[in-house]
Amino acid sequence: MSDIKNKENHQFGTDVGKLLNLMIHSLCSNKEIFLRELVSNASDAADKLRYLALQNGDLYGGDAELKVRVSADKEAKTVTISDNGIGMSREEVINSLGTIAKSGTAEFFQNLTGDQAKDSQLIGQFGVGFYSAFIVADEVTVRTRKAGEDAAVEWQSKGEGEYSLADIQKAERGTEIVLHLRDDEEEFLDEFRLRSIITKYSDHISIPVEMFKAPVPESEGPDGEKIEAQPGEWEAINRATALWTRDKSEISEDEYKEFYKHVGHDWEEPLTWAHNKVEGKTEYTSLLYIPKKAPFDLWNRDRQTGLKLYVQRVFIMDDAEQFMPSYLRFVKGLLDSNDLPLNVSREILQDNKITQAIRKGCTSRILKMLDRMGKNKPEEYQVFWNEFGQVIKEGPAEDAANKEAIAKLLRFSSTNTDESTQNVSLEQYVERMKEGQDKIYYVVADSFATAKSSPHLEIFRKKGIEVLLMSDRVDEWMMGHLTEFDGKQLQSITRGDLDLGDLEDEESKKAQEESEKEVAGLVERITESLGDKVKEVRFTHRLTDSPACVVVDDHDMSSQMQKLMESIGQSAPESKPIFELNPEHQLVKHLNDEQDEDKFSQWSEVLLDQALLAERGSLKDPVGFVTRLNKLMLDLSK
Repeated sequence: MSDIKNKENHQFGTDVGKLLNLMIHSLCSNKEIFLRELVSNASDAADKLRYLALQNGDLYGGDAELKVRVSADKEAKTVTISDNGIGMSREEVINSLGTIAKSGTAEFFQNLTGDQAKDSQLIGQFGVGFYSAFIVADEVTVRTRKAGEDAAVEWQSKGEGEYSLADIQKAERGTEIVLHLRDDEEEFLDEFRLRSIITKYSDHISIPVEMFKAPVPESEGPDGEKIEAQPGEWEAINRATALWTRDKSEISEDEYKEFYKHVGHDWEEPLTWAHNKVEGKTEYTSLLYIPKKAPFDLWNRDRQTGLKLYVQRVFIMDDAEQFMPSYLRFVKGLLDSNDLPLNVSREILQDNKITQAIRKGCTSRILKMLDRMGKNKPEEYQVFWNEFGQVIKEGPAEDAANKEAIAKLLRFSSTNTDESTQNVSLEQYVERMKEGQDKIYYVVADSFATAKSSPHLEIFRKKGIEVLLMSDRVDEWMMGHLTEFDGKQLQSITRGDLDLGDLEDEESKKAQEESEKEVAGLVERITESLGDKVKEVRFTHRLTDSPACVVVDDHDMSSQMQKLMESIGQSAPESKPIFELNPEHQLVKHLNDEQDEDKFSQWSEVLLDQALLAERGSLKDPVGFVTRLNKLMLDLSK
């Protein structure tokens, strides 16, 4: 290697400085993972070279045996990880090692708590890869040359806010990372320690991970026989066989878990997984994992998702999103197809029949796996639902073919539970339905507390009918596409006229008719008073404690859907509410007796505003409401 030229100093991005400092102090309990991360990156570099070499074999430059090498120098107190993979250009080094090239970085740092235990979990969700080197090193040197290029570059940093960049000469392509260990990290200079870490974490890597075997001098055996000298050599210490190509019976749970951390760039263990080899018209192997924790940027639209794609064990791409629907975007893992061409592109994948067949098979496999978990391991499934439930709720709108299967996975709060935990399935609800009940009732609100205190629930509580309580942002949109389950219609209790069918008894119906007769003519007076502020005024018997409520017509847009559309910058069509009155309530009877038309009008508007406030959580004219209410209170006090 020649002298260094054109050396420049650069400042880290603010985000990198924060992350390095956080990692050094938060991840000391699991230091050895630095080697797993760096060997994993080296393996990825080899995969990328193998793929690009399919179109340009000259990239190998006469060296097609891809490998990773790990060595330690006890005198220099360094550990070196090198590969002969794709390498990096100067610009790629700056983009990859000088900044965190990942979407949602700002959100990541907003979530930091200052609690080292919690923050270390967040780092795992973020996936830091190369930066894990600074857990054990106080200085890191990277030398790299991109395949097909002559120029090489050296990157160097002590992780203290800046790094240097210089042009160098490097005989071979690929990347060499030299870790200058801290004084208290000398355990990683021990060859046996390094071998055990590689065996533990990297046995599944599909290319050899080698360490140098020291030469053995000529010696004499115990019986005086001559033992030949053995030259030093590099030897593979991992199986160097792609894990997914092995028989399932040969793979231990620990091996599956460690492979997940490699393929998913996650530090947590997976919740569960499925490993399948499919033969027939379409032949492929899939290894699919359900993570235990959601990534911090799950809702970031720029976030890349998808499975690793291999064709005949050749790596093709990292994030092939065509094989999983969007509502399963949290699934991690890989596919290895025997049928797709090696020169496959994203465009070819988009409308490919093989892609569609694999997508259908993988989607079905994940849905069945989650269904089994929900039935057989409810506590484990609750962990999954708490992390990914809102994503699953996108399913009924996106995947009509699997709507029933997705519906079985859904979990809700209900009036049968005191807490906001979503743990009631539609199957459980149907099993608990009262005799004569033919609908699944639900209410959507801005929050669990608002849903639980909705006046629309009053008649259902009185009759002991369970109602599902929904308050996630996606719920109203989801229910627009999920209209029935197990032959039962799903009915919003805030939409349309209330019809309890066989749950109503004759005695109640007669009492309702009598109460309406007592305030006959009130509907017409209020209709005239409110004018075009409402679509209709009518009596209801869904209320027992409240004087009034508002509902929407069967074909009108609900207030929750209007809010959702407005929040994403879309204009929502205006829909006027239906104003329903409880004829048995004292305020409604008082209103019926009111002869002063001005007070009657004010009372009518106050009752309407109260109902709108309970339903929507806000009013267009809150000042007007307060003014009217104060005036009426003063009149009553006279």
